[in-house]
Amino acid sequence: MTLLLTGAAGFIGFHVAEAFLGQGRQVIGIDNLNDYYDPGLKEARLNLLRNHPGFRFERLDISDDDAVENLTSRFPDVAHVVHLAAQAGVRYSLENPFAYVAANVKGQLAMLEAARRWPKLKHFVYASSSSVYGANEKTPFSVSDPVDKPVSLYAATKRSGEMIAESYARLYGTPMTGLRFFTVYGPWGRPDMAYFMFTEAIMQEREIKVFNEGRMRRDFTYIDDIVGGVVAATERVPEGDPAHKIYNLGNSRSEELGRVIEILESACGKQAQKRYLGMQPGDVVQTFADIEDSRRDLGFDPKTPIDEGLPRFVNWYRQYRNT
Repeated sequence: MTLLLTGAAGFIGFHVAEAFLGQGRQVIGIDNLNDYYDPGLKEARLNLLRNHPGFRFERLDISDDDAVENLTSRFPDVAHVVHLAAQAGVRYSLENPFAYVAANVKGQLAMLEAARRWPKLKHFVYASSSSVYGANEKTPFSVSDPVDKPVSLYAATKRSGEMIAESYARLYGTPMTGLRFFTVYGPWGRPDMAYFMFTEAIMQEREIKVFNEGRMRRDFTYIDDIVGGVVAATERVPEGDPAHKIYNLGNSRSEELGRVIEILESACGKQAQKRYLGMQPGDVVQTFADIEDSRRDLGFDPKTPIDEGLPRFVNWYRQYRNT
């Protein structure tokens, strides 16, 4: 059965595509290869995916509703959609808000409109974010918690995507699963993420910016664990009316930013030059996932602590930069 994957040249999308291709699935990868971060990194990921005979790439912007609708006639055998394409990044949403509405709201709508027209579609899985928990103070964050206090436009657009999905599940009966990712990291990661920027600065002996005076905590989740959760969610079609489920995919351990820096320093073999700054607009102090539902329904069982995952990333970074 054919699987259509948006954001295939992205960090998570690339790894998810490799997992499904490894199962012998036919994967149609969609991406617009925008320049939010280095397109060369995206091309490098794509070049690896192109080595698989079951992979086909289509360059397409999901906010182009006509182009997305055209996919339903060109690829009528799509049985599963894994929709990961989005405009990511909290701080960039302050600079270019329209990009977030285009990709995360209009793009979500375009994909859902296409989904209800695929004759063989069994399940629509889409990416959300831990950012939807916003200003919530109760931890760990549970999918049953209210999510009506976004602190960034990015968070607001991801929550909007969940609500649009809920309405389409009710209207058209398409089974849907939303996945709230918690600070995903690892090889082939995004250069705009803190752990990547810290590594680059430490290796080049440049200063790193440590926000909120270092009093930040994040639920860092290794990419292999995330991929396992995405694959398991795709294979488990939700039931009910509406047939729409949302899950947290996190490591369920909130790590201090200072400890993250210490692990990176050790892996890089150099000390970081730190400059402590105040809280950035749109940031939250802590993320922490309650994954009880994900364990029960998906068998989700993250196994990689940052003591193992971050050095793996640094090893990949050395090899990639040398190449």
